[in-house]
Amino acid sequence: MANSKMHNALSMLRKGKIAVPILLLCVLAMVILPLSPLMLDILFTFNIVLAVIVLLVAVNLQRPLDFAIFPTLLLITTLMRLTLNVASTRVVLLKGHEGEGAAGKVIEAFGQVLIGGDFVVGFVVFIILMIINFVVVTKGAERISEVSARFTLDALPGKQMAIDADLNAGLINQQQARTRRQEVAKEADFYGSMDGASKFVRGDAVAGIMVLIINVIGGICIGIFKYDLDAGHAFRQYVLLTIGDGLVAQIPSLLLATAAAIIVTRVSEGNDVSDEIKTQLLSKPKILYTAAFVMFILAIVPGMPHVAFLSFTALLLFAAWRQSKAVQPAPQETDMEAITEALAPDTNPAITWDSIPLVEPIGLNLGYKLVTMVDEAKGSPLSLRVRGVRQVISELCGVLLPEIRIRENFRLKPAQYAIHINGIRTAMGEVNAEKLMAIPGTELYGEIDGVLDTDPAYGMAIVWIDQEQKAKALNLGYQVVDCASVVATHVNKVAREHLPDLFNYDDITHLHARLALQAPKLAEDLNAALNYSQLLRIYRQLLLEQVSLKDIVTIASTLLESAAVTKDPVLLTADVRYALRRAIVHNINGDRPQLAAYTIDNQLENMLLGALNQAQQAGKVALDSFPVDPNILTQLQNTMPMIYEQMKAKSLPPLLLVTPQLRPVISRYGRLFASGLHVLSYNEVPDDADLNVVGTLA
Repeated sequence: MANSKMHNALSMLRKGKIAVPILLLCVLAMVILPLSPLMLDILFTFNIVLAVIVLLVAVNLQRPLDFAIFPTLLLITTLMRLTLNVASTRVVLLKGHEGEGAAGKVIEAFGQVLIGGDFVVGFVVFIILMIINFVVVTKGAERISEVSARFTLDALPGKQMAIDADLNAGLINQQQARTRRQEVAKEADFYGSMDGASKFVRGDAVAGIMVLIINVIGGICIGIFKYDLDAGHAFRQYVLLTIGDGLVAQIPSLLLATAAAIIVTRVSEGNDVSDEIKTQLLSKPKILYTAAFVMFILAIVPGMPHVAFLSFTALLLFAAWRQSKAVQPAPQETDMEAITEALAPDTNPAITWDSIPLVEPIGLNLGYKLVTMVDEAKGSPLSLRVRGVRQVISELCGVLLPEIRIRENFRLKPAQYAIHINGIRTAMGEVNAEKLMAIPGTELYGEIDGVLDTDPAYGMAIVWIDQEQKAKALNLGYQVVDCASVVATHVNKVAREHLPDLFNYDDITHLHARLALQAPKLAEDLNAALNYSQLLRIYRQLLLEQVSLKDIVTIASTLLESAAVTKDPVLLTADVRYALRRAIVHNINGDRPQLAAYTIDNQLENMLLGALNQAQQAGKVALDSFPVDPNILTQLQNTMPMIYEQMKAKSLPPLLLVTPQLRPVISRYGRLFASGLHVLSYNEVPDDADLNVVGTLA
């Protein structure tokens, strides 16, 4: 039984559940309980070893966040060092009269090394060492920690906005965004903790000075008045112990302060300090040759230490020679022969089918000032964002968006761009390549100076600002995006609007190949029930109404079942929408508990149904294109945008409910008169939905 309890205790200790609390309690116990000189030797040695390890870790780490426990470790080591000072002070004052080894071998050894036979010189040197630690290292590390914490916290909103911009542009997914947000939060917490921990380091230096004064004055007084020692003997005895005690505490303090300063001053590129010194300080032979020349001039000056200066001259020359022999990356040479051959006139031009240029599904043309956004040397930000747009649209809509071709067009203005769909220019825009776009948020705390303009994608009022104004704009409540994100956002909008035009005949083959992997028999029967022309009209109609084709199994099952009754694409589309009603409503309403919607007035509804019946009596007519009274069209043109704006003002998704017979034609007019207004039929609302009718279209 006892062995089991002991095993459990050791297991908890190994797992670290109680090891740290026990360590902290032991550290605090040193203030109360007297320690033997042997125990002092062990604890002082452990303190030095720990400080050396921390310094080596700080020098070799690649990022400050790799040593995120450093502020806590700094606090623990400082507390342990202060308690050791208290314990050693007790031993020095109680047993200092017994001799040099009264406080342990470590204190004695450190005192003898620094004093070296002269107590006055040793005492002065020790005071200088403490002043350096207090005034230079700890004070500098404290100031750097304070500034780093302030700058990190000021830059936190901008970093969060940059992560959101990359997420919206499709450059990263939700998991990557979550990871980057955690890293940003950890960085802010780390520098904030370092700002606080640096105060402990400086306080430790102040405490060391006070302990020195107490030990010297108190020790001399105790030695003279209590143990009847002469003044010289008491001075030598207690100064030796005091300096040794102070050195044992100050050397780890200096090491930890240096480690703290190294960590907060790192501007790392992913290398340790040694690699960065080698690449940044000693990488240019010209600088080393110049330094060697200066040292040689100083060496030949009369009175100078010629041997030392000439030795460093030779060392610098050797380092410069070795660096000049290092292999440098070869510059990219232009193949002049290939250029000449390409520019040479073709004496026998041949016209073939290959000479006719192909019509690209979607293309992006740039003015010459915007070409830098696709320059690989500068990271090609526009190419990355456009690739992200293509990925996001493809994943959301369930179809592969064609590759977006980016090329330069000298016919455009320098800062202009044009978006082409199937060879036809569909949209244009102009951006300021040297500036950033500041978009006003919902709450602004001031206005920023810049060039007023409108967003080319959505027509919002924006301000073009300089790069240096980014932090100020973020603090004032603006959302700041770069030009590559602006262009990519416009491409995203145009591609979504024209996705039905980009979905072609051959895309059905790839879509059904995905279906065959999930339901082979279903894919076979669907191909037999409906031909590709019919399927193309259905799929395009679904994409036109922003219905995703990801759930191709449900879509195919519905089409196969309904194809036995009708081949009308509008009716088949309506059946698919009914089967996907929950996904459609979730896409519109999100996670809102209540579904708010407008309905159509009974009188207007009867007039539209009467027009539909009249058209059907004259012959077969499509549900989305039967003739309607012009007065009704004018009424819809005036009221639909009003419904859209009213629901947007209430932060509700714009939604209009109509009867199933009228949904196709009303949806068509909604796309014409109020783009963004969703039109659903009553049967497309799930039975368990909490419907709230907020108004009537009349």
